[in-house]
Amino acid sequence: MPDRRGNNRIDSLRNIVRDPRVALLFLIPGSGTTFRVNGRAVISADPELLDSFAVEGSAPRTAIIVSVEAAYFQCARAVVRSALWNPARHVKAGDLPTPGEMLAAVSGGEVGGKAYDDDWPSRAAKSLW
Repeated sequence: MPDRRGNNRIDSLRNIVRDPRVALLFLIPGSGTTFRVNGRAVISADPELLDSFAVEGSAPRTAIIVSVEAAYFQCARAVVRSALWNPARHVKAGDLPTPGEMLAAVSGGEVGGKAYDDDWPSRAAKSLW
């Protein structure tokens, strides 16, 4: 799995160094099915491996290699009960504060606001990969 720009989950990488046991739970959009993978992970900075994950000329800084020890369908009752994929249960975007509004609220107006929200599409496009 590539560690793409913006992830910066050094805590996850540190956890792998301390204890290589990992478990991944995959949600399948539109399905009540979940798929679990258990195994051991190592972190790689091998240039050839990282180049294989390059998108638009940008390679990740590292990749996590998982050696699978078990893979199976996990009980997904909680996903089914939550109606996670039911559009009628989704919150409308307009009913939520924007990221800029949230940042402004927690920073006393020092960060965020309308300018933050307006600039987001161009920031995202420049730093996606």
